[in-house]
Amino acid sequence: MPTGVADLLFTNGPLLTGGASPGPATALAVRDGLILAVGGDEVLALAGPRTEVVDLRGRLLLPGFQDAHIHAVMGGIELGQCDLTGTTDLGEYLDRIGAHARANPGAAWIVGSGWSMESFPGGTPGRGLLDQIVADRPVFLINRDHHGAWVNSRALALAGIDAGTPDPADGRIDREPDGTPSGGLQEGAMALVADLLPAMTPADRLDGLLRAQRLLHSLGITAWQDAALCASNGYSDISDAYLTAAGDSSLISAVAGALWWDRDRDAGQIPELVAKREKFAIGRLRCGSVKFMLDGVAENFTAAMTVPYRDAHGHPTTNRGLSFVDPAALPGYVTALDALGFQAHFHALGDRAVRDALDAVAAARAANGFLDTRPHLAHLQVVHPDDVPRFSALGATANMQPLWAAHEPQMDELTLPFLEPGPAGWQYPFGDLERAGATLAAGSDWPVSSPDPMRGIHVAVNRALLGSGLEPFLPEQRLTLGTALAAYTAGSAFVNHLDDTGQLRPGYRADLVVLDRDPFGAPPAEIGESSVDLTYIGGVRVHEATGA
Repeated sequence: MPTGVADLLFTNGPLLTGGASPGPATALAVRDGLILAVGGDEVLALAGPRTEVVDLRGRLLLPGFQDAHIHAVMGGIELGQCDLTGTTDLGEYLDRIGAHARANPGAAWIVGSGWSMESFPGGTPGRGLLDQIVADRPVFLINRDHHGAWVNSRALALAGIDAGTPDPADGRIDREPDGTPSGGLQEGAMALVADLLPAMTPADRLDGLLRAQRLLHSLGITAWQDAALCASNGYSDISDAYLTAAGDSSLISAVAGALWWDRDRDAGQIPELVAKREKFAIGRLRCGSVKFMLDGVAENFTAAMTVPYRDAHGHPTTNRGLSFVDPAALPGYVTALDALGFQAHFHALGDRAVRDALDAVAAARAANGFLDTRPHLAHLQVVHPDDVPRFSALGATANMQPLWAAHEPQMDELTLPFLEPGPAGWQYPFGDLERAGATLAAGSDWPVSSPDPMRGIHVAVNRALLGSGLEPFLPEQRLTLGTALAAYTAGSAFVNHLDDTGQLRPGYRADLVVLDRDPFGAPPAEIGESSVDLTYIGGVRVHEATGA
Protein backbone atom coordinates (compact mmCIF):
# COMPACT_ATOMS: atom_id res chain seq x y z
CA MET A 1 0.00 0.00 0.00
CA PRO A 2 1.40 3.45 -0.92
CA THR A 3 2.19 5.90 1.84
CA GLY A 4 1.27 9.54 2.10
CA VAL A 5 -2.01 11.36 1.81
CA ALA A 6 -4.46 11.34 -1.11
CA ASP A 7 -5.82 14.51 -2.67
CA LEU A 8 -9.02 12.74 -3.68
CA LEU A 9 -10.62 9.54 -2.40
CA PHE A 10 -13.58 7.58 -3.75
CA THR A 11 -15.34 5.16 -1.41
CA ASN A 12 -18.25 2.72 -1.40
CA GLY A 13 -17.80 1.58 -5.02
CA PRO A 14 -18.29 -0.42 -7.33
CA LEU A 15 -15.28 0.25 -9.55
CA LEU A 16 -14.81 -0.91 -13.14
CA THR A 17 -11.06 -1.25 -13.04
CA GLY A 18 -10.60 -2.77 -16.48
CA GLY A 19 -12.33 -6.16 -16.52
CA ALA A 20 -15.63 -7.28 -17.98
CA SER A 21 -17.52 -6.30 -14.82
CA PRO A 22 -16.84 -4.50 -11.54
CA GLY A 23 -14.35 -6.34 -9.37
CA PRO A 24 -13.89 -6.47 -5.62
CA ALA A 25 -12.38 -2.98 -5.37
CA THR A 26 -14.55 -0.39 -3.64
CA ALA A 27 -12.15 2.54 -3.18
CA LEU A 28 -9.70 4.56 -5.25
CA ALA A 29 -7.20 7.24 -4.19
CA VAL A 30 -5.73 10.05 -6.30
CA ARG A 31 -2.65 12.17 -5.71
CA ASP A 32 -1.01 14.73 -8.00
CA GLY A 33 -3.37 13.91 -10.83
CA LEU A 34 -2.57 10.19 -10.86
CA ILE A 35 -4.28 7.14 -9.43
CA LEU A 36 -2.44 6.34 -6.22
CA ALA A 37 -4.20 3.16 -5.09
CA VAL A 38 -7.14 0.90 -5.94
CA GLY A 39 -8.58 -1.57 -3.44
CA GLY A 40 -10.86 -1.98 -0.48
CA ASP A 41 -11.04 -0.49 3.00
CA GLU A 42 -7.26 -0.37 3.27
CA VAL A 43 -7.27 2.52 0.77
CA LEU A 44 -9.23 4.62 3.26
CA ALA A 45 -6.07 4.96 5.34
CA LEU A 46 -4.74 7.36 2.67
CA ALA A 47 -7.30 10.01 3.66
CA GLY A 48 -5.99 13.12 5.36
CA PRO A 49 -7.55 16.28 6.77
CA ARG A 50 -7.56 17.95 3.34
CA THR A 51 -8.54 14.93 1.24
CA GLU A 52 -11.69 15.38 -0.82
CA VAL A 53 -13.83 12.28 -0.20
CA VAL A 54 -16.49 11.24 -2.71
CA ASP A 55 -19.02 8.71 -1.45
CA LEU A 56 -20.03 6.73 -4.51
CA ARG A 57 -23.14 5.37 -2.76
CA GLY A 58 -23.16 2.37 -5.11
CA ARG A 59 -22.68 4.44 -8.26
CA LEU A 60 -20.18 3.06 -10.77
CA LEU A 61 -16.71 4.62 -10.95
CA LEU A 62 -14.93 3.93 -14.23
CA PRO A 63 -12.19 5.37 -16.44
CA GLY A 64 -13.08 8.46 -18.43
CA PHE A 65 -14.77 7.76 -21.74
CA GLN A 66 -12.80 8.49 -24.90
CA ASP A 67 -14.35 9.16 -28.30
CA ALA A 68 -12.22 7.65 -31.06
CA HIS A 69 -13.97 9.46 -33.93
CA ILE A 70 -15.59 12.85 -33.43
CA HIS A 71 -15.78 16.31 -35.00
CA ALA A 72 -15.85 18.33 -31.81
CA VAL A 73 -15.30 21.82 -33.19
CA MET A 74 -17.98 21.46 -35.85
CA GLY A 75 -20.35 19.97 -33.29
CA GLY A 76 -19.80 22.93 -31.01
CA ILE A 77 -20.28 25.42 -33.84
CA GLU A 78 -23.49 23.74 -34.96
CA LEU A 79 -24.93 24.04 -31.47
CA GLY A 80 -25.04 27.79 -32.17
CA GLN A 81 -26.59 27.54 -35.67
CA CYS A 82 -30.04 26.51 -36.91
CA ASP A 83 -30.36 23.23 -35.05
CA LEU A 84 -32.64 20.62 -36.64
CA THR A 85 -31.58 17.69 -34.45
CA GLY A 86 -33.91 15.80 -32.13
CA THR A 87 -36.85 15.52 -34.53
CA THR A 88 -37.76 14.01 -37.88
CA ASP A 89 -40.95 16.05 -38.31
CA LEU A 90 -40.84 18.17 -41.46
CA GLY A 91 -43.18 20.77 -40.01
CA GLU A 92 -40.87 21.14 -37.02
CA TYR A 93 -37.92 21.66 -39.35
CA LEU A 94 -39.72 24.45 -41.18
CA ASP A 95 -40.81 26.09 -37.93
CA ARG A 96 -37.24 26.07 -36.61
CA ILE A 97 -35.81 27.41 -39.87
CA GLY A 98 -38.33 30.21 -39.94
CA ALA A 99 -37.72 31.07 -36.29
CA HIS A 100 -33.97 31.10 -36.80
CA ALA A 101 -34.30 33.36 -39.85
CA ARG A 102 -36.52 35.80 -37.94
CA ALA A 103 -34.15 35.80 -34.97
CA ASN A 104 -31.18 36.58 -37.23
CA PRO A 105 -32.41 39.23 -39.68
CA GLY A 106 -28.89 40.46 -40.37
CA ALA A 107 -27.46 37.06 -41.27
CA ALA A 108 -26.44 36.90 -44.93
CA TRP A 109 -27.00 33.12 -44.96
CA ILE A 110 -29.18 30.77 -42.96
CA VAL A 111 -26.89 27.90 -42.00
CA GLY A 112 -27.64 24.84 -39.90
CA SER A 113 -27.69 21.08 -39.70
CA GLY A 114 -29.32 17.97 -38.29
CA TRP A 115 -32.19 17.04 -40.62
CA SER A 116 -32.81 13.36 -41.35
CA MET A 117 -33.17 11.85 -44.80
CA GLU A 118 -36.11 9.79 -43.56
CA SER A 119 -38.17 12.99 -43.33
CA PHE A 120 -38.38 13.24 -47.15
CA PRO A 121 -39.66 10.88 -49.85
CA GLY A 122 -36.67 8.97 -51.14
CA GLY A 123 -34.48 10.83 -48.65
CA THR A 124 -34.29 13.85 -50.94
CA PRO A 125 -35.43 17.32 -49.76
CA GLY A 126 -36.84 19.96 -52.09
CA ARG A 127 -35.82 23.60 -52.53
CA GLY A 128 -39.45 24.69 -52.77
CA LEU A 129 -40.10 23.99 -49.10
CA LEU A 130 -37.23 26.27 -48.12
CA ASP A 131 -38.26 28.92 -50.64
CA GLN A 132 -41.59 29.22 -48.85
CA ILE A 133 -39.86 29.95 -45.55
CA VAL A 134 -36.77 31.90 -46.63
CA ALA A 135 -36.79 33.35 -50.13
CA ASP A 136 -34.66 36.46 -49.67
CA ARG A 137 -31.49 34.80 -48.41
CA PRO A 138 -29.59 31.64 -49.30
CA VAL A 139 -30.09 28.62 -47.06
CA PHE A 140 -27.58 25.79 -46.52
CA LEU A 141 -28.56 22.97 -44.16
CA ILE A 142 -26.39 19.86 -43.73
CA ASN A 143 -28.12 16.58 -42.95
CA ARG A 144 -27.44 14.60 -39.82
CA ASP A 145 -24.80 12.36 -41.42
CA HIS A 146 -23.02 15.37 -42.98
CA HIS A 147 -22.90 13.74 -46.40
CA GLY A 148 -25.68 15.82 -47.96
CA ALA A 149 -27.11 19.34 -47.88
CA TRP A 150 -30.52 20.93 -48.39
CA VAL A 151 -30.46 24.29 -50.14
CA ASN A 152 -32.99 26.80 -51.44
CA SER A 153 -33.28 28.36 -54.87
CA ARG A 154 -31.35 31.44 -53.82
CA ALA A 155 -28.35 29.32 -52.83
CA LEU A 156 -28.46 27.38 -56.09
CA ALA A 157 -28.61 30.62 -58.09
CA LEU A 158 -25.67 32.16 -56.24
CA ALA A 159 -23.62 29.01 -56.94
CA GLY A 160 -24.63 29.02 -60.60
CA ILE A 161 -26.10 25.52 -60.34
CA ASP A 162 -28.71 24.81 -63.00
CA ALA A 163 -29.86 21.99 -65.25
CA GLY A 164 -26.66 22.23 -67.27
CA THR A 165 -24.31 21.93 -64.30
CA PRO A 166 -22.55 18.54 -64.35
CA ASP A 167 -22.23 16.43 -61.24
CA PRO A 168 -18.77 16.66 -59.68
CA ALA A 169 -16.70 13.48 -59.76
CA ASP A 170 -17.10 12.98 -56.01
CA GLY A 171 -20.77 13.90 -55.60
CA ARG A 172 -24.25 14.30 -57.02
CA ILE A 173 -26.73 17.13 -57.61
CA ASP A 174 -30.23 15.83 -56.94
CA ARG A 175 -32.52 16.73 -59.84
CA GLU A 176 -36.12 16.92 -60.93
CA PRO A 177 -37.15 14.88 -63.98
CA ASP A 178 -36.25 17.72 -66.37
CA GLY A 179 -32.76 18.04 -64.87
CA THR A 180 -33.48 21.11 -62.74
CA PRO A 181 -31.65 20.93 -59.40
CA SER A 182 -34.19 19.90 -56.78
CA GLY A 183 -32.43 21.24 -53.68
CA GLY A 184 -30.34 18.30 -52.50
CA LEU A 185 -26.57 18.13 -52.84
CA GLN A 186 -24.75 14.90 -52.08
CA GLU A 187 -21.13 14.43 -51.00
CA GLY A 188 -18.71 16.57 -53.06
CA ALA A 189 -21.56 18.52 -54.63
CA MET A 190 -22.07 20.24 -51.27
CA ALA A 191 -18.88 22.20 -51.87
CA LEU A 192 -20.47 23.98 -54.84
CA VAL A 193 -22.51 25.97 -52.32
CA ALA A 194 -20.47 25.51 -49.15
CA ASP A 195 -17.55 27.37 -50.75
CA LEU A 196 -19.75 30.49 -50.86
CA LEU A 197 -20.63 30.51 -47.15
CA PRO A 198 -19.34 33.40 -45.07
CA ALA A 199 -16.03 32.38 -43.60
CA MET A 200 -16.06 31.36 -39.96
CA THR A 201 -13.75 33.45 -37.86
CA PRO A 202 -11.05 32.05 -35.58
CA ALA A 203 -13.17 33.21 -32.65
CA ASP A 204 -16.15 31.23 -34.00
CA ARG A 205 -14.06 28.08 -34.17
CA LEU A 206 -12.54 28.54 -30.74
CA ASP A 207 -15.96 29.18 -29.22
CA GLY A 208 -17.18 26.00 -30.91
CA LEU A 209 -14.34 23.94 -29.45
CA LEU A 210 -14.82 25.22 -25.92
CA ARG A 211 -18.61 24.80 -26.15
CA ALA A 212 -18.05 21.22 -27.33
CA GLN A 213 -15.56 20.51 -24.55
CA ARG A 214 -18.10 21.53 -21.90
CA LEU A 215 -20.72 19.25 -23.43
CA LEU A 216 -18.32 16.32 -23.75
CA HIS A 217 -17.19 16.69 -20.15
CA SER A 218 -20.83 16.55 -19.06
CA LEU A 219 -21.08 13.19 -20.85
CA GLY A 220 -17.96 11.80 -19.17
CA ILE A 221 -15.70 12.16 -22.22
CA THR A 222 -12.20 13.06 -21.08
CA ALA A 223 -10.26 12.63 -24.35
CA TRP A 224 -11.03 12.23 -28.02
CA GLN A 225 -9.73 11.88 -31.56
CA ASP A 226 -10.91 14.67 -33.84
CA ALA A 227 -11.28 13.09 -37.25
CA ALA A 228 -10.60 16.10 -39.49
CA LEU A 229 -7.82 18.57 -38.72
CA CYS A 230 -6.49 20.72 -41.57
CA ALA A 231 -9.39 19.52 -43.74
CA SER A 232 -9.93 20.33 -47.42
CA ASN A 233 -12.13 18.92 -50.21
CA GLY A 234 -15.00 21.18 -49.16
CA TYR A 235 -14.70 20.55 -45.41
CA SER A 236 -13.85 23.32 -42.97
CA ASP A 237 -10.37 23.60 -41.51
CA ILE A 238 -10.89 23.97 -37.77
CA SER A 239 -7.30 23.29 -36.73
CA ASP A 240 -6.56 26.83 -35.55
CA ALA A 241 -9.05 26.38 -32.70
CA TYR A 242 -7.05 23.46 -31.35
CA LEU A 243 -3.76 25.28 -31.80
CA THR A 244 -5.06 28.25 -29.80
CA ALA A 245 -6.74 26.21 -27.06
CA ALA A 246 -3.79 23.85 -26.67
CA GLY A 247 -1.44 26.81 -26.49
CA ASP A 248 -3.34 28.71 -23.80
CA SER A 249 -4.32 25.53 -21.88
CA SER A 250 -8.06 26.09 -22.34
CA LEU A 251 -8.00 22.65 -23.99
CA ILE A 252 -8.29 20.55 -20.85
CA SER A 253 -8.87 17.20 -22.54
CA ALA A 254 -6.21 15.22 -24.36
CA VAL A 255 -6.90 15.28 -28.09
CA ALA A 256 -5.47 13.16 -30.86
CA GLY A 257 -5.90 15.07 -34.11
CA ALA A 258 -6.28 13.18 -37.37
CA LEU A 259 -4.72 15.24 -40.17
CA TRP A 260 -6.82 15.25 -43.32
CA TRP A 261 -5.60 13.43 -46.44
CA ASP A 262 -6.46 15.63 -49.44
CA ARG A 263 -8.03 13.20 -51.88
CA ASP A 264 -7.31 15.48 -54.85
CA ARG A 265 -3.56 15.20 -54.27
CA ASP A 266 -0.99 12.41 -54.14
CA ALA A 267 1.94 11.45 -51.93
CA GLY A 268 3.47 14.86 -52.49
CA GLN A 269 1.48 16.07 -49.48
CA ILE A 270 3.30 13.77 -47.04
CA PRO A 271 6.10 16.24 -46.15
CA GLU A 272 3.39 18.79 -45.30
CA LEU A 273 1.75 16.27 -42.98
CA VAL A 274 5.08 15.73 -41.23
CA ALA A 275 5.39 19.49 -40.71
CA LYS A 276 1.84 19.71 -39.40
CA ARG A 277 2.50 16.88 -36.94
CA GLU A 278 5.35 18.93 -35.48
CA LYS A 279 3.38 22.20 -35.51
CA PHE A 280 0.41 20.75 -33.66
CA ALA A 281 2.37 18.98 -30.91
CA ILE A 282 1.50 21.47 -28.20
CA GLY A 283 -0.10 21.19 -24.77
CA ARG A 284 -2.54 18.28 -24.68
CA LEU A 285 -2.76 18.05 -28.48
CA ARG A 286 -0.95 15.52 -30.65
CA CYS A 287 -1.53 14.97 -34.38
CA GLY A 288 0.08 11.67 -35.29
CA SER A 289 -2.87 10.30 -37.26
CA VAL A 290 -3.86 10.79 -40.92
CA LYS A 291 -7.52 10.56 -41.90
CA PHE A 292 -8.42 8.87 -45.17
CA MET A 293 -12.06 9.33 -46.18
CA LEU A 294 -12.46 6.35 -48.47
CA ASP A 295 -16.17 6.44 -49.33
CA GLY A 296 -19.54 8.01 -48.56
CA VAL A 297 -22.65 6.61 -46.88
CA ALA A 298 -25.12 3.90 -47.77
CA GLU A 299 -28.22 6.12 -47.56
CA ASN A 300 -27.19 8.11 -50.63
CA PHE A 301 -25.59 5.09 -52.33
CA THR A 302 -22.01 6.42 -52.10
CA ALA A 303 -20.63 3.89 -49.60
CA ALA A 304 -18.24 1.69 -51.60
CA MET A 305 -19.68 -1.82 -51.92
CA THR A 306 -18.52 -5.12 -53.38
CA VAL A 307 -22.09 -5.81 -54.54
CA PRO A 308 -24.15 -3.20 -56.45
CA TYR A 309 -27.04 -1.40 -54.80
CA ARG A 310 -30.62 -2.20 -55.68
CA ASP A 311 -32.99 0.41 -57.08
CA ALA A 312 -36.30 1.47 -55.51
CA HIS A 313 -38.01 -1.54 -57.11
CA GLY A 314 -35.53 -4.05 -55.72
CA HIS A 315 -33.71 -4.58 -59.00
CA PRO A 316 -29.91 -4.68 -59.24
CA THR A 317 -28.09 -1.61 -60.52
CA THR A 318 -24.54 -1.03 -61.67
CA ASN A 319 -23.80 1.39 -58.80
CA ARG A 320 -21.24 0.13 -56.29
CA GLY A 321 -20.71 3.50 -54.61
CA LEU A 322 -17.71 5.83 -54.72
CA SER A 323 -14.05 5.46 -53.85
CA PHE A 324 -12.74 8.88 -52.88
CA VAL A 325 -9.12 7.71 -52.74
CA ASP A 326 -7.72 5.57 -55.57
CA PRO A 327 -7.60 2.01 -54.17
CA ALA A 328 -4.54 1.25 -56.28
CA ALA A 329 -2.61 4.17 -54.79
CA LEU A 330 -3.86 3.83 -51.21
CA PRO A 331 -1.44 1.04 -50.13
CA GLY A 332 1.53 3.14 -51.16
CA TYR A 333 0.26 6.18 -49.26
CA VAL A 334 -0.40 4.18 -46.09
CA THR A 335 2.92 2.35 -46.29
CA ALA A 336 4.86 5.61 -46.59
CA LEU A 337 2.98 7.21 -43.68
CA ASP A 338 3.32 4.09 -41.54
CA ALA A 339 7.09 4.14 -42.05
CA LEU A 340 7.09 7.71 -40.72
CA GLY A 341 5.20 6.64 -37.59
CA PHE A 342 1.77 7.95 -38.61
CA GLN A 343 -1.44 6.17 -37.65
CA ALA A 344 -3.90 5.60 -40.50
CA HIS A 345 -7.48 6.49 -39.60
CA PHE A 346 -9.95 5.33 -42.25
CA HIS A 347 -13.54 6.38 -42.89
CA ALA A 348 -14.82 3.09 -44.30
CA LEU A 349 -18.55 2.33 -44.41
CA GLY A 350 -19.03 -0.05 -47.32
CA ASP A 351 -17.43 -3.46 -47.46
CA ARG A 352 -15.32 -2.50 -50.48
CA ALA A 353 -13.93 0.49 -48.60
CA VAL A 354 -13.22 -1.73 -45.57
CA ARG A 355 -11.37 -4.19 -47.80
CA ASP A 356 -9.39 -1.40 -49.46
CA ALA A 357 -8.36 -0.10 -46.03
CA LEU A 358 -7.31 -3.53 -44.80
CA ASP A 359 -5.38 -4.15 -48.02
CA ALA A 360 -3.51 -0.89 -47.41
CA VAL A 361 -2.71 -1.88 -43.82
CA ALA A 362 -1.54 -5.28 -45.05
CA ALA A 363 0.82 -3.61 -47.51
CA ALA A 364 2.24 -1.42 -44.75
CA ARG A 365 2.73 -4.39 -42.43
CA ALA A 366 4.46 -6.36 -45.19
CA ALA A 367 6.81 -3.48 -45.99
CA ASN A 368 7.48 -2.07 -42.52
CA GLY A 369 6.69 -4.86 -40.09
CA PHE A 370 4.22 -4.41 -37.28
CA LEU A 371 5.11 -0.89 -36.14
CA ASP A 372 3.18 0.53 -33.20
CA THR A 373 1.09 2.82 -35.40
CA ARG A 374 -2.32 1.40 -34.38
CA PRO A 375 -4.33 1.83 -37.62
CA HIS A 376 -8.08 1.91 -37.19
CA LEU A 377 -11.15 1.71 -39.40
CA ALA A 378 -14.16 3.80 -38.42
CA HIS A 379 -17.88 3.26 -39.14
CA LEU A 380 -17.78 -0.33 -40.52
CA GLN A 381 -21.39 -0.40 -41.61
CA VAL A 382 -20.86 -3.34 -43.94
CA VAL A 383 -17.95 -5.75 -43.46
CA HIS A 384 -17.60 -8.79 -45.71
CA PRO A 385 -17.28 -11.95 -43.57
CA ASP A 386 -13.98 -12.78 -45.26
CA ASP A 387 -12.51 -9.57 -43.87
CA VAL A 388 -13.62 -9.94 -40.26
CA PRO A 389 -10.60 -12.04 -39.14
CA ARG A 390 -8.19 -9.70 -40.93
CA PHE A 391 -8.61 -6.98 -38.27
CA SER A 392 -6.94 -9.09 -35.61
CA ALA A 393 -4.37 -10.55 -37.97
CA LEU A 394 -3.27 -7.09 -39.14
CA GLY A 395 -3.53 -5.33 -35.80
CA ALA A 396 -6.21 -2.99 -37.18
CA THR A 397 -8.67 -1.69 -34.60
CA ALA A 398 -12.41 -1.76 -35.31
CA ASN A 399 -13.66 1.73 -34.45
CA MET A 400 -17.41 1.40 -33.85
CA GLN A 401 -20.17 3.99 -33.90
CA PRO A 402 -22.67 1.71 -32.14
CA LEU A 403 -25.60 4.13 -32.09
CA TRP A 404 -26.18 3.42 -35.79
CA ALA A 405 -26.64 -0.36 -35.35
CA ALA A 406 -30.40 -0.32 -34.77
CA HIS A 407 -33.72 -0.36 -36.56
CA GLU A 408 -34.84 3.18 -37.30
CA PRO A 409 -36.27 4.79 -40.46
CA GLN A 410 -32.91 5.69 -42.00
CA MET A 411 -31.94 2.02 -41.72
CA ASP A 412 -35.30 0.43 -42.52
CA GLU A 413 -36.46 2.78 -45.29
CA LEU A 414 -33.30 4.19 -46.84
CA THR A 415 -30.75 1.39 -46.45
CA LEU A 416 -32.14 -2.13 -46.16
CA PRO A 417 -34.36 -1.95 -49.30
CA PHE A 418 -31.35 -0.97 -51.40
CA LEU A 419 -28.87 -3.62 -50.22
CA GLU A 420 -28.66 -7.19 -51.42
CA PRO A 421 -29.43 -9.77 -48.68
CA GLY A 422 -25.74 -10.58 -48.12
CA PRO A 423 -24.51 -7.06 -47.38
CA ALA A 424 -27.73 -6.27 -45.50
CA GLY A 425 -26.81 -9.01 -43.02
CA TRP A 426 -23.17 -7.96 -42.70
CA GLN A 427 -23.91 -4.63 -41.05
CA TYR A 428 -22.11 -3.47 -37.92
CA PRO A 429 -20.72 -6.95 -37.09
CA PHE A 430 -19.37 -5.99 -33.68
CA GLY A 431 -19.95 -9.40 -32.15
CA ASP A 432 -18.20 -11.19 -35.00
CA LEU A 433 -15.26 -8.81 -34.79
CA GLU A 434 -14.89 -9.37 -31.05
CA ARG A 435 -15.11 -13.14 -31.41
CA ALA A 436 -12.43 -12.97 -34.11
CA GLY A 437 -10.08 -11.21 -31.71
CA ALA A 438 -10.26 -7.64 -33.04
CA THR A 439 -9.48 -4.74 -30.73
CA LEU A 440 -12.63 -2.64 -30.40
CA ALA A 441 -12.70 1.13 -29.96
CA ALA A 442 -15.75 3.37 -30.06
CA GLY A 443 -16.85 6.86 -30.93
CA SER A 444 -19.85 8.89 -31.97
CA ASP A 445 -18.99 10.81 -35.16
CA TRP A 446 -20.74 13.76 -33.45
CA PRO A 447 -22.36 15.94 -34.75
CA VAL A 448 -23.56 13.17 -37.07
CA SER A 449 -25.13 11.49 -34.02
CA SER A 450 -25.31 11.97 -30.27
CA PRO A 451 -21.95 12.07 -28.48
CA ASP A 452 -23.44 10.44 -25.37
CA PRO A 453 -21.40 7.25 -24.76
CA MET A 454 -24.13 5.61 -22.69
CA ARG A 455 -26.58 5.89 -25.59
CA GLY A 456 -24.06 4.22 -27.87
CA ILE A 457 -23.29 1.55 -25.27
CA HIS A 458 -27.03 0.89 -24.93
CA VAL A 459 -27.27 0.08 -28.64
CA ALA A 460 -24.06 -1.97 -28.63
CA VAL A 461 -25.60 -4.21 -25.97
CA ASN A 462 -29.25 -4.18 -27.08
CA ARG A 463 -28.98 -3.53 -30.85
CA ALA A 464 -31.99 -1.24 -30.38
CA LEU A 465 -32.37 2.44 -29.58
CA LEU A 466 -33.37 3.35 -26.04
CA GLY A 467 -37.15 3.20 -25.72
CA SER A 468 -37.78 2.33 -29.37
CA GLY A 469 -39.70 -0.86 -28.65
CA LEU A 470 -38.36 -2.33 -31.90
CA GLU A 471 -36.83 -5.73 -32.44
CA PRO A 472 -33.04 -5.93 -32.09
CA PHE A 473 -31.13 -5.36 -35.31
CA LEU A 474 -29.00 -8.44 -36.08
CA PRO A 475 -29.03 -9.47 -32.40
CA GLU A 476 -26.22 -12.00 -32.87
CA GLN A 477 -23.89 -8.98 -33.08
CA ARG A 478 -24.63 -7.80 -29.53
CA LEU A 479 -21.78 -7.02 -27.15
CA THR A 480 -21.77 -7.46 -23.40
CA LEU A 481 -21.92 -4.33 -21.27
CA GLY A 482 -18.35 -4.86 -20.09
CA THR A 483 -17.06 -5.22 -23.65
CA ALA A 484 -18.88 -2.09 -24.81
CA LEU A 485 -17.57 -0.06 -21.87
CA ALA A 486 -14.05 -1.33 -22.54
CA ALA A 487 -14.31 -0.14 -26.15
CA TYR A 488 -15.23 3.38 -24.98
CA THR A 489 -12.39 3.43 -22.43
CA ALA A 490 -9.37 1.14 -22.88
CA GLY A 491 -10.04 0.52 -26.59
CA SER A 492 -10.26 4.18 -27.51
CA ALA A 493 -7.33 5.00 -25.23
CA PHE A 494 -5.29 2.49 -27.24
CA VAL A 495 -6.28 4.10 -30.53
CA ASN A 496 -5.50 7.55 -29.13
CA HIS A 497 -2.04 6.45 -27.91
CA LEU A 498 -3.00 7.53 -24.39
CA ASP A 499 -1.45 4.53 -22.71
CA ASP A 500 -1.69 5.86 -19.17
CA THR A 501 -5.49 6.13 -19.39
CA GLY A 502 -8.45 3.86 -20.03
CA GLN A 503 -8.10 1.70 -16.91
CA LEU A 504 -8.20 2.25 -13.16
CA ARG A 505 -4.63 1.29 -12.25
CA PRO A 506 -2.06 2.88 -9.94
CA GLY A 507 0.12 5.30 -11.87
CA TYR A 508 -2.50 5.98 -14.52
CA ARG A 509 -3.97 9.45 -15.03
CA ALA A 510 -6.97 10.14 -12.84
CA ASP A 511 -9.36 10.70 -15.74
CA LEU A 512 -12.49 9.37 -14.10
CA VAL A 513 -16.26 9.20 -14.44
CA VAL A 514 -18.95 8.57 -11.85
CA LEU A 515 -22.30 7.47 -13.29
CA ASP A 516 -25.60 8.14 -11.57
CA ARG A 517 -26.06 4.37 -11.03
CA ASP A 518 -24.42 1.01 -11.56
CA PRO A 519 -25.70 -0.16 -14.96
CA PHE A 520 -24.47 -3.68 -14.23
CA GLY A 521 -27.18 -3.89 -11.59
CA ALA A 522 -30.05 -2.99 -13.92
CA PRO A 523 -31.70 -4.66 -16.92
CA PRO A 524 -29.91 -4.14 -20.25
CA ALA A 525 -32.94 -2.24 -21.58
CA GLU A 526 -32.17 0.52 -19.05
CA ILE A 527 -28.47 1.03 -19.82
CA GLY A 528 -29.12 4.14 -21.90
CA GLU A 529 -30.92 5.83 -19.03
CA SER A 530 -27.61 6.14 -17.18
CA SER A 531 -26.10 9.60 -16.99
CA VAL A 532 -22.87 11.13 -15.69
CA ASP A 533 -22.77 12.66 -12.22
CA LEU A 534 -19.07 13.56 -12.04
CA THR A 535 -16.17 13.87 -14.47
CA TYR A 536 -12.51 14.32 -13.49
CA ILE A 537 -9.46 15.01 -15.65
CA GLY A 538 -6.13 14.55 -13.94
CA GLY A 539 -7.96 14.40 -10.64
CA VAL A 540 -9.63 17.79 -11.20
CA ARG A 541 -13.41 17.91 -11.34
CA VAL A 542 -14.56 19.31 -14.69
CA HIS A 543 -18.26 18.42 -14.46
CA GLU A 544 -20.76 17.94 -11.67
CA ALA A 545 -24.40 17.20 -12.43
CA THR A 546 -27.04 19.05 -10.48
CA GLY A 547 -27.76 17.14 -7.28
CA ALA A 548 -24.87 14.72 -7.78
